[in-house]
Amino acid sequence: MASMKLFPYGHATHPQWRMAAGLVLAQLRAQMALPDYASAPGLGLLYITDHYASAAQDILDHLSAELPEVTDWSGTVGVGIAANNVEYFDEPALAVMLCGVPAHDYRVFSGVAPLGMGFEAHTALVHADANTPDVTELIAEMAGRTDTGYLFGGLASSRSDVVQFAIGGNGNIKGHGAAGGVFQGGLSGVAFSQDVALVSRVTQGCQPVAPERTVTRAEGNVVIELDHEPALQVLLRDLGVSLDEPRSALERVRATLAGLRAAPNAAGGDAVRRPGSFGPDVRVRHIIGLDPARQGVAIAEPVEPGMRLAFCQRNPVAARADLVRVCAEIREELEPEEMAIEAAVALAANVAASAPHPARRMAGAIYVSCAGRGGPHFGGPSAEMQIVRHALGDVPLVGFFAGGEIARHHLYGYTGVLTVFTGPS
Repeated sequence: MASMKLFPYGHATHPQWRMAAGLVLAQLRAQMALPDYASAPGLGLLYITDHYASAAQDILDHLSAELPEVTDWSGTVGVGIAANNVEYFDEPALAVMLCGVPAHDYRVFSGVAPLGMGFEAHTALVHADANTPDVTELIAEMAGRTDTGYLFGGLASSRSDVVQFAIGGNGNIKGHGAAGGVFQGGLSGVAFSQDVALVSRVTQGCQPVAPERTVTRAEGNVVIELDHEPALQVLLRDLGVSLDEPRSALERVRATLAGLRAAPNAAGGDAVRRPGSFGPDVRVRHIIGLDPARQGVAIAEPVEPGMRLAFCQRNPVAARADLVRVCAEIREELEPEEMAIEAAVALAANVAASAPHPARRMAGAIYVSCAGRGGPHFGGPSAEMQIVRHALGDVPLVGFFAGGEIARHHLYGYTGVLTVFTGPS
């Protein structure tokens, strides 16, 4: 396998975006001058916190002018953004990663320049606006346009403008016209060909508090019966509360979520399950109301009979263990072939030519986590990204804290989606 060039990346916080951009550009240029990093990457990923949302176009124009070799840009805004070992929440910050992927192996797409028939998409990074009507259907439809059905990404999160970046040079994008590359609404992102190898995992942040049951009756988004019992009775029994004491009951219900998965015979319905935890096939949804008349429980997604449902709660200890597990899985998937050849070459080579890090097959990574996770949920500033760094190793990484996480053809909540680019396989 050809040795993989690392993706240059940089990140900074500063009250003035120009100062932050200057710091980021200095980091990128320093890395591009190193032999182990891609020297002329054409694709840039840009994530900004919502403090900079109103300056989105200026920031993109500035970075494009300073990095003329980068012809394509994609990215979005978050209430927080991530980089290797650090989180920026509630402060003005930006992060950039330049992906050393050949121009013929990716396409940037957006609402004004959808993915055309001329490009065979294998996987795709997707940024979406939660306010777009039918966003879940649009995500599923986008997944259907890829060979694998695998998307990774998330919904932009912002307390001000909800912006996405999508710009394609080299004639890749027809129809952008005067559009400056900053968009609101819809979906945008980057589609990758089958020659761009990546490994992606979903990590769950919730733990079941009761056994999984089958939805036996439902109307719209109201679950009426679970295992042929009134759903509301099941919920109250699982939580050990009674409506005779409405205040304490409602407090417990508010802290409870519903983990849903497809009927076992449906596509993707039965992933490997570990006791006391959720697999990647479970989508966690809010309980949005109780329906005493029908003895039902309303959740934030349409439900059909045959689906499986387990009531659950957010759990930092379980979330940490699961995050460490997915990082370890990714390392194990990449390390066996790496050690035999790469280690031997590194030992034989002089210091200048040897690999800078044992995780040599990880060129770069994108991490999209829930805006309700991050350091505060894991016990301190930047705690979530420190867990990733500790478990995955040192790897160029950027990402954002989202209003919903995208993996495969699903929209998740309270999860993290970690995707590592591994270069040509």
